[in-house]
Amino acid sequence: MKMIKIVTLALLFAGAFISTATAGWDPAEADHARQSAESFRSNSGLSRFFENAYGFVVFPDVYKGGFMMLGGGHGKGYVYEQNNLVGRSTITQLNIGPQFGGQSFSEIIFFKGKHDLDNFKEGNFELNAQVAAIIVTTGMATNTDYSNGVSVFVLPKAGVMAEATVGGQKFSYQPY
Repeated sequence: MKMIKIVTLALLFAGAFISTATAGWDPAEADHARQSAESFRSNSGLSRFFENAYGFVVFPDVYKGGFMMLGGGHGKGYVYEQNNLVGRSTITQLNIGPQFGGQSFSEIIFFKGKHDLDNFKEGNFELNAQVAAIIVTTGMATNTDYSNGVSVFVLPKAGVMAEATVGGQKFSYQPY
């Protein structure tokens, strides 16, 4: 039984951190990024962030899972600077604490100024348990503001997960 748990956990992490290889620019990726940004723009009341932010990164599909005391997640994203697609990003999550289940969601991070986006691009950007992402609902975000030049929003998609964890998110950036 212990071996089954270990194998299941290994497969969970392998699936979360292994991605397919790409050979350069894929126009379908740009379309997917644009559709994801539009989904946040039209359904969530975030227009003021889209209008005023220097840049943003959108993660259309983040997959997260956890079993027992360990969990994690992974997703690919797209970085926009002054509404121009400038690069790719990845998000990697690691959580420790009681948890079970899996879920998928979209995430968008707005950067108030050039310095905030440059900090992200340089790889100096992590979110930890103290930074709360706001669950997007229709008409919300009217009273929300930036915290340290960053504002994070999450749009749940599917899944069920119960957790009481501490963890963080690490990001990468690759220019086009």
